Amino acid sequence: MPQVFRNSLLSLRDMIVSAGPLALLPVLLLALAYWWLQPTPPKTVVLATGPAQSAYEAFGKRYQQALAAEGIAVHLLPSEGSLANLQLLREGRADLAFVQGGTAVLQPEDHEQLRSLGSLFVEPLWLFYREKAARRVAPSGRLDALPQLQGLHVNVGTEGSGVPTLMDKLLDANHLDAKALQLSRLEQTPATVAFLAGDIDVLVFASAPESPMVQMLLQTPGVRLMDFAQHEAYGRRFPFLTPVTLPRGVVDLAGNVPAADVRLVASTTALLAREGTHPALLQLFAQSAQGLHGGAGWFNRAREFPSTRHNELTIAPEADRAINEPVPLLQRYLPFWLA
Repeated sequence: MPQVFRNSLLSLRDMIVSAGPLALLPVLLLALAYWWLQPTPPKTVVLATGPAQSAYEAFGKRYQQALAAEGIAVHLLPSEGSLANLQLLREGRADLAFVQGGTAVLQPEDHEQLRSLGSLFVEPLWLFYREKAARRVAPSGRLDALPQLQGLHVNVGTEGSGVPTLMDKLLDANHLDAKALQLSRLEQTPATVAFLAGDIDVLVFASAPESPMVQMLLQTPGVRLMDFAQHEAYGRRFPFLTPVTLPRGVVDLAGNVPAADVRLVASTTALLAREGTHPALLQLFAQSAQGLHGGAGWFNRAREFPSTRHNELTIAPEADRAINEPVPLLQRYLPFWLA
């Protein structure tokens, strides 16, 4: 072997030995950054929903299906409702959850540990009553004010639903002592069974109109929905409530259900996430919300939701971009984990 070639090989070997560790250092740093920053999201996420047959459960299944298309498994965690969902977030047992405005008192730490992905839909307070029972307090069999509930058996749901807290505020505004009502706190499904059997006079719960329970009760003979004649006043007295109207015939045009406009009060439900939830997941949920909640509904026009307005908690930047800005170019053609 020529001496010159031999010397060249020796020089190359020495260079590799001396420079090799330096060349590996950037690779190691990149690997460390990849592990530390977690650029790819986890493949599973926990979403707290609500009781069986509720709108929260129905929407949870839709998010589950939407994110499955992106390779994300959404584990649905049933609960009593809004207030229970907030507690699940606080305890770290859920990553995201549906929470209704006005059903809980937010703690200072909530503003640090939780973020909103925007308000998703209007959730009216549904007060269904049996017309036969209503005749005991109103000869017409029609109820349009909370003081008329005195003497009736009223189910306001479990504490975890948040409805008892909301009803306490409304009763107090009407100078009504809860003791003047025969209150029960059954879960929604057994309460509905008891209501239809005649054991309960009034059924109160908050839900989006997509709830199968709402759809069924609106078309049940002998069952009426209370018309909140003072719904505008409630909206002025309580910042978390909005006066809404269920239009005549919107449930069933052919059957003219309801037969007249019904005035209601409603709050908006937001999708909340724990601080530290992977940004890509927040963006994916917010983008999915566009398709799931962007259409017209009984109480809103198309593209009113999801919305970054009227939120009690700080909007996550990922949600703000997803809701208020166009979809990034790469995400239109590539899977989100590549874009």
